[in-house]
Amino acid sequence: MKAATYKQFQQPITIETVPDPSPPAGGVVVRVEANGICRSDWYGWMGHDPDIALPHVPGHELAGVIEAVGTDVRRWKIGDRITVPFAMGCGHCEQCQAGNHHICDNHFQPGFTAWGAFAEFVALPYADTNLVRLPETMGFVEAAGLGCRFITAFRAVVAQGRVSGGTWLAVHGCGGVGLSAIMIADALGAQVIGVDINPDALALARKIGATHTLNAAELDDIPAAVRDLTRGGAHVSLDALGSPVTARNSILGLRKQGRHVQVGLLPADKDNTPLPMSAVVGRELEIVGSHGMQAHVYPQLWEMISAGRLQPQKLVSRTVDLVEGAKILQAMGKFQHSGVAVITKF
Repeated sequence: MKAATYKQFQQPITIETVPDPSPPAGGVVVRVEANGICRSDWYGWMGHDPDIALPHVPGHELAGVIEAVGTDVRRWKIGDRITVPFAMGCGHCEQCQAGNHHICDNHFQPGFTAWGAFAEFVALPYADTNLVRLPETMGFVEAAGLGCRFITAFRAVVAQGRVSGGTWLAVHGCGGVGLSAIMIADALGAQVIGVDINPDALALARKIGATHTLNAAELDDIPAAVRDLTRGGAHVSLDALGSPVTARNSILGLRKQGRHVQVGLLPADKDNTPLPMSAVVGRELEIVGSHGMQAHVYPQLWEMISAGRLQPQKLVSRTVDLVEGAKILQAMGKFQHSGVAVITKF
């Protein structure tokens, strides 16, 4: 099969012919029909993820058709149309037994713990626990656009942020996760502020539901601007990018007893970023993390999409081939594009 491969971190990604995968016991091989390009892939290519072993094939936002089925798989057959959470649970550990498959003690992440979906085929374990059947009305591009960013945003907004009608939500970083969070929060009746340095990203944020937008490249004090717009601070704030600046701004823009949700991954060298804990104590703020979403929550998401309350396809800005996809991944650190790019030609 063809696959986008890198042999060293931060070195060119090349398209090569590599052996086709075989289905593991309890798993499947999926023919990839579409795969989203995510900033998390860029972090992996930069060398910030300890799970990655070289050489490596990235890609974790996949949708496709089951090509082969391993032993002990009961719920799935060849030809089924599926997608999958990027954080897959084993189904047996303490976390999985509690329904928290996305933080499984024995997790599997395509494109990180093993080769991913920048390829014609990808092997996935734990099929009965994690595969998600696509609705007949949903295309592969739309499903791949959900990827990790939309489902991550869904859990961050709904479960961890507990956003509801009338909530003021500030979203710091209007990339794929941030834009998804804005759309979801708007559907829930929240008032949303989108913050970014890219005018195109801010324009898209307004188009999909942001009540206000702030250009962080033009304002000296983003937390003060958020507090002014909300008359005291956001009830909930998301760092959807993952940087010392956005994490700090998110916390300082909260009103008393507000909730900061850390969604964006920070680079390895910034992982121990100092936070304004005096504000956390003095304002009784809450800090929570959010990491992916479980497969069993997807029906709630499908229901909102089917009803037209969510339209994730609006976030897909372009479809590309595998060669162009590799180029986009390597350039993601430059923040040049808005919206989601999806690979559809392998």
